This record gives sequence, structure tokens and C-alpha cells, in this order.
Amino acid sequence: MAFRFVHTADIHLDSPLRSLALRNLDLAELVGDASRQAFISIMDLCLEERVDALVIAGDLYDGDQTSMKTARFVATQIGRLHQAGIMVFKIRGNHDALSRISKQLVFPDGVTIFGGRAQSVFQTSGGLDVVFHGLSFAHAKSPESLLPKYPAAREGAVNVGIMHTSLAGSPGHDVYAPCSVADLHNHGFDYWALGHIHVRQVYPGARATVVMPGIPQGRDINEAGEKSATLVTIRDDGSVEIEERLTSVAQFERLSVDLTGIVEWPEVVTRVRVALEQLRSNVRSRHALARVNLTGASRLSWQLIRDRDLLLAEAQQVAVQLGDTWIEKLDLDVVSPGAGAGEDTADPIYELAASMRGDATSEAFRAEARAFIQKTVAELPAEGRDFAGKSEAELDLFLDRALARGIDQVTARLKAGTSS
Repeated sequence: MAFRFVHTADIHLDSPLRSLALRNLDLAELVGDASRQAFISIMDLCLEERVDALVIAGDLYDGDQTSMKTARFVATQIGRLHQAGIMVFKIRGNHDALSRISKQLVFPDGVTIFGGRAQSVFQTSGGLDVVFHGLSFAHAKSPESLLPKYPAAREGAVNVGIMHTSLAGSPGHDVYAPCSVADLHNHGFDYWALGHIHVRQVYPGARATVVMPGIPQGRDINEAGEKSATLVTIRDDGSVEIEERLTSVAQFERLSVDLTGIVEWPEVVTRVRVALEQLRSNVRSRHALARVNLTGASRLSWQLIRDRDLLLAEAQQVAVQLGDTWIEKLDLDVVSPGAGAGEDTADPIYELAASMRGDATSEAFRAEARAFIQKTVAELPAEGRDFAGKSEAELDLFLDRALARGIDQVTARLKAGTSS
């Protein structure tokens, strides 16, 4: 008889959504609740599949802001598993280490929360012996590998290791208990249930299967796409099979719409509608959250820039009609076809735009603009200082975009005045 469990990590309950809340409160409320709904989906999956256990490989919580409401929510959901006789094995990740309330929660006997020293829990099901090995870290930082602290594999049993690790490193993630996939494969365990990196990664091997399940619910556009948990089946012969199961309730997606050659406003709306319909048909999660990026060369470029709010409203109306579809943000990368396509180079507005673009390449002008941005960043609260990038190179890219869009905005406003 097989032993089965669900492997998840990085739920990040109570994760703040400051930037999204500034743009759309209703959408922020939806996404803010989506992590809870995804957690409920994981509980439902465990119950529907009648698994033996749930493994949470760290970062159930997001940090020290965990509320008592969230604590009660977790206790209620875990209670559903307890009533069904499903075991829970959980380690604390770097975000959990910051949560004060999580350390005070009392769970049923069927819940094992591994401590700061490696612990092994033995399970038997239908004659199959399975050992879960886990280790939590008490602090938010863990610069050294935790692998040497894990015991050797237990002979005659299937060994499952639970670890929160950045592996060899990943963009957007701090280094946390680093180790190599090769070292995990060679340790002697049959399955490694990892957490920390938010993108799903599977590393099959001759001896072990290593899985990073990814975040079960994206929180912003940088966590776009379907999100899932992993259903693991250990066969009687000790072989391991895995299945990816959808858990995300709200799915972020980038949507690019080419407006090249369009000359009428209704054509723009039609193209946006067609693109959103296609996106909606491809999204399996209940809610589709689209960041729409309009690109291409169109004689409507100045009008689109000027009336971006009107276009956003029309796109949002289309989304409402499609149902459970949202416009997370509308970006404009549309340009004028240029002088070769009918732009009058003698037009004083055209000349002004060309002059501004010339100034934008001046090192003196850029130095002054860069200094202004740096001064503004320094005056912001700590959590808002990354908007212009985290390095000189990222700051220069931000400056390029800001200057280009500023020129487009000025040109659009001036053109609007001459056409009224």
C-alpha cells in the first residue's frame, strides 16, 4: 500500500501588498485573501486525495506581523486534517523565524514542528516505513549549509528530508542555508521536500527526487503564472512519483498587445478585448490578473498617453464582462511612427520632443536628474526605497524609462492642446 503526502512551502500568510493597494483596493483585497484561499485549497487536496501527511517546508507566515486572526485560521485548517487522521510535518523558514505568534500556537498531536536540531519522525503505513527528517532555523539568517546537520538515511525505510534553502542561489531571494542539488542527491534520502525559492523546480536523480514546489499563490506580477503544490506517492517498492496540482486562486499574467498600424480608438479596444479573451481562456486559476502592455508604432500614441485613464477604464470594463478577470496595471510602450510615416518634422511640437530627447542624453542633465532621484529615494521610508532599483545599473535603467515617458507625456499634452 502506497504512502502519500502533499508537499508545499512559502504560503506567506499576511504578506503586505502596499503597491497593489495604492492602485486598486478591491484587487488588493482579492490578492491579500488569495494566499488564505490557496492554503484552503491545499487542505482540500489533502482531504480529497486521502493522503497520509502534509509537509510544509517553511514560510507558512510572512513575518512578525502575523495576526491572531491568521493564527486561528491556521489552527482551524490544520484541525480539518487532524480530524481526518492526516499528519502534518512543518519546518520554520526564514520568514517564520520572525513570527512571534506562530511560536505560541499549540497544535494537535498529529502536527510535528521541527526545532533547531535535526529530528527524525518514523511513520508506518501498510507495511511501508517512512522517516521524515526536518530542521528549522531559529533566526531569519542562515548563511551556512544545514545539510551536515541532517542524519544519515535510515536503512530499510524511505527517507524524506525537509529543508528550507536557497540552494545555489536564485535572483530575488536572499542566500539561506545554501547547498547544491548534487549534495542533496548524494546524501542518501529518497525525497527532499524543499522550500524558499518561489519558482517550482524539480531535480530528479538516480537516488533521490529533489523538489522545490514554489509559492502556491503568487502575490504580484513578479510571481506570475500558475502556482501549485506537489502530490507525492511512495510506492511499495520505495519508488517515488510526483504530481503537480494547481493551488493558485488568482493568477498574474503579462499580456502584450501590439497596436502597430492602428489609427482608430475602437480598434485599440478591440485588440485589447481579443487579447484578454484569449488570456482568460488559458488561465486555469479562478481569477486572471493581467498586466497589459501596449506596444508598437501607432499614430494614436499621443492620444493613448494623454487618455490612458480612459483606456484603462475601457479595459477594466472588458475584464468585468469576461468575469473573474482583472487589469492589474496598464503600461504604454507605444511610439509614434516617426517622420517617415507622416510626422511633420517642421511641427514645433515635434522639434521640441527631438530637443528634449537630445537633452536626455546629455551627461550633465542626466547627472542632475540622477541626483534628484537619489535625494527623493533617501527621503522615503525604508520599504519604499527600491522603486528606482537596487544598483547603479538599475537606477540608470529607471532613469531612461522615466525620461522617455516624461517626454512622451509632455508631447501628448501639447498635441492634445493643438487638436482641441
